Amino acid sequence: MTDELTFGWVSPVIGLPDSDNEPIVMYQERNILPTAFQHFDCVWLADHFYGFANENDPFLESWTTMTWLAAKFPTVKLCHHVMGQGYRNPALTAKMAATLQTLSGGRFILGIGAGWRGEEFERYGYEFPSTATRIRQLEETIQICRLMWTEESPSFEGRYYTIKDAKAPPRPDPMIPIMVGAQGEQLSLPMVGRQADGWNTFWWPTDEWEENWTRKRDIVLKSAEEAGRDPSDITISVTREVGLPNNSQESEAWREVLERFRELGVRHFTCDFGHPTSTEPVLRFVEEVMNPMKSG
Repeated sequence: MTDELTFGWVSPVIGLPDSDNEPIVMYQERNILPTAFQHFDCVWLADHFYGFANENDPFLESWTTMTWLAAKFPTVKLCHHVMGQGYRNPALTAKMAATLQTLSGGRFILGIGAGWRGEEFERYGYEFPSTATRIRQLEETIQICRLMWTEESPSFEGRYYTIKDAKAPPRPDPMIPIMVGAQGEQLSLPMVGRQADGWNTFWWPTDEWEENWTRKRDIVLKSAEEAGRDPSDITISVTREVGLPNNSQESEAWREVLERFRELGVRHFTCDFGHPTSTEPVLRFVEEVMNPMKSG
């Protein structure tokens, strides 16, 4: 596993009342991201269709928004946080991903999960089967994507999904990494070890967080080894939802948490800062958290 650290920026596609109901990513594109993306490695976008506390808050579709950002910012990598596999046919997902990889010059990461928001599936007319079924569907989706990205005329007949001579030119070059968002210890995490290039999960600030998180990490790594893979090939990512630091003490608190995760094997930090309205704390985070960690 490489010791290189990378940092991702979650840009909210929702427009909350304190953003004047403008999707926050649109505000950030004008005022924050030109500065942030001089330093951050990746942008992450949520993949949902409407809001949570207020379902009528503006909420942008993730693939469309990601394509817009890819054109606006030509160096940052692109990843969903994370895409619900059941929202789109697997072959269509593979085709969309290959297209965005081509148009972005090789900057796309397929961030994908089994999907969890049942009411959203049902309102949009998608089936929402059991958790176990959704996880098995996710594994088939990953298999289909890799076939369509590497073979000229791939076919696949699984338990849930089928393709036949599903051509998808131009095939992606470089190959698209697959980052799976998962928590479940019985089915999801073993599947991550078998199939994924990366694993992302949330950090929950509880007294038992380190014990719980380490147990989950070890399931992923053990599953990879049992599948004949090198566990060090899996990039481990963690998401933290905390505002940007307002002073050096808050920067130190950020660093303390992230340094501990680095000791536990995390190499990518996905940072959800909410809705900052100034670049000053962005640069503080860069200077007092990111740069010392990257050089340390």
